[in-house]
Amino acid sequence: MPVEIEMRARFSQEVHERLVARLERDGDDLGHDDKYIYFYVLPDQLLKVTDNITTDTGKITLKGGKIGQGAAFPETEIPIGRDDIAAAVRIFNALGFESTMHEAYNARRNFRFGGVEIAVKWSEAWGYHAEFEVLLDDEPSPAEVMAAHERIAAVARELDVILMSESELAEFTAAFESARQNSDAES
Repeated sequence: MPVEIEMRARFSQEVHERLVARLERDGDDLGHDDKYIYFYVLPDQLLKVTDNITTDTGKITLKGGKIGQGAAFPETEIPIGRDDIAAAVRIFNALGFESTMHEAYNARRNFRFGGVEIAVKWSEAWGYHAEFEVLLDDEPSPAEVMAAHERIAAVARELDVILMSESELAEFTAAFESARQNSDAES
């Protein structure tokens, strides 16, 4: 199973605009990639059903890990038709995952810079943010994982973006989960 090394950053709209301008000038613009996502936040995994509005496609993704629990995630994806998205959500809800589900629209634009895929995004929960990602082959060595971390950190520094630490990610996602549970309890 491929392993995704993913690090994140949150920032202001001003930093977002500066980052996009720099990547348009010096990176490879891979285009817009807007999505509507159904997230199922499980104890040690993240399950997603993605409606990719831009490409008119869908997929189911299982990430072996959770934001704030490290940057290396084994990931399995299954492409599905957009017509199957509602059925996939119904199935996961019927299996008992509905209480863990969050829905989110992500305005997203993808770039490649310095050997790193960068998704510059906006969503209601995260605000302006970016994901920096390197995809490794099945069962990468510790040295390959470390090299990917270092490459992402170097690219972020070059772009003058401050990556979130694992503790910041864990704190942010815990606050989001708590707010959602409080909102659900009030409903």
